[in-house]
Amino acid sequence: MISKRFLLATAIPFVAIGIWNQQCRADEARSVKRPNVLFIAVDDLNHWVGYMGRNTQAKTPNLDRLAARGVAFHQAHCAVPACNPARAALMSGLRPWNTACYLNADNWKKHIPEGLGLSKQFMGAGYHVAGSGKIYHSDSYYESEWSDYSRRGNFTATGKSVGKDEGFHEPLKSDLEDDDISDYHIVDWCVEQMNRSHDKPLFLACGLHKPHLPFAVPRKYYEMFPIEEIELPPHRGDDLDDLSPAGVRMAGPDRDHAKFLKSGRWKHAIQSYLATVAYLDMNIGRLIDGLDNSPIAKDTIVVLWGDHGWSFGEKQHWRKFALWEEETRAPLIWVAPGVTQPGTRCDETVDFMTIYPTLCDLAGIPVPAHVEGKSVVALLRSPEVAGDSIAISTYGYKNHAVRSKDWRYIRYADGSEELYDHRTDPYEWANVATSPSNEQVLEQHRGHLPKTDKVPFKSVKTGAAKDKRK
Repeated sequence: MISKRFLLATAIPFVAIGIWNQQCRADEARSVKRPNVLFIAVDDLNHWVGYMGRNTQAKTPNLDRLAARGVAFHQAHCAVPACNPARAALMSGLRPWNTACYLNADNWKKHIPEGLGLSKQFMGAGYHVAGSGKIYHSDSYYESEWSDYSRRGNFTATGKSVGKDEGFHEPLKSDLEDDDISDYHIVDWCVEQMNRSHDKPLFLACGLHKPHLPFAVPRKYYEMFPIEEIELPPHRGDDLDDLSPAGVRMAGPDRDHAKFLKSGRWKHAIQSYLATVAYLDMNIGRLIDGLDNSPIAKDTIVVLWGDHGWSFGEKQHWRKFALWEEETRAPLIWVAPGVTQPGTRCDETVDFMTIYPTLCDLAGIPVPAHVEGKSVVALLRSPEVAGDSIAISTYGYKNHAVRSKDWRYIRYADGSEELYDHRTDPYEWANVATSPSNEQVLEQHRGHLPKTDKVPFKSVKTGAAKDKRK
């Protein structure tokens, strides 16, 4: 009869061998040569960039040349049209209706558990993960999910003593230099990281704050856009007439729009935004040049995204905080050596929940089970391949928009609906949700809505009109 002591003595070596084999496989996975990643997050950058053509006044040569290097998505949409929840969703891979992180007022750390972040996944795969600036809201982060994270130092995201409404409801008062704003120094730090010697592949996150309010940058950028040449965006005075009370509340015509009609500063605000985007573009140029001149230039994936769109009086609405095209559509650019082809345009509809799984796929890293988006590597390889992809944007509890190739469908918490046919109505002037001929389209889009919506942690208005205006 075989003794227990014998079984124990003979089993221990096999257990040890099994553990050793697992360790070897893990070490082997980490030793695979993986591409570096430059992850560029831009705050409040809407689709007013040169290569997208939505506003022909925009001057963004550096964003345009980055787009020309790879695949530029022209129908990319945010998960949430507000900074805090948009970033929480993108970085965690979790949809807002599953986390209840709906608004800027929601503290993302109370909704997103530590350890789920995109950067943490790359750390686990053997990357040196470094970041600077605004990746999560308010430049906050979980320390355990980063190898290194740079603070702003003595520089602010706005420039010292700049008023919150400068360049918006108030004229520009400040005399700024390029390096008075922290974005300039964030780019410097990121370029320095690219040139450092690392014994691991590099995941580098660069979070730029502009063009977020205040729209205050050095005056030379304003001079690029003479006020007499500024054009208002296409708009209609009766655009809210076919909306439900929930839609009108979201538009909020009595807020910013009423102020601009009274002050006459509508064109001045647009001039200021275009100037601030031009300042951003300058820093993007410095970042690209830094990459090109660095040792990692040839084996680095670049992804650039704007966290959501921005409205300038369309539907009598300003800022983000709504579910129409202007508020959800933003730039998305991918440059992946060996995968993307220069100068490629993709018109398939995607949302930013695709970024987490796509980066994992490109780097050869397993996509965590909790991630809800789908990889778009197939579109990066063949952007012309037609698909049935959609984008879902959420703002507030039970308010959702579904954007397909030809349609935008919105349903509010009270059950009211909007439907826009983008084949004939790119500015969403005609709500055709009540047309009997569109019932099948409505049913198709309703099918993409979440089955359940997590109740907010504290009572909020479902219209989300009270969100912090940041």
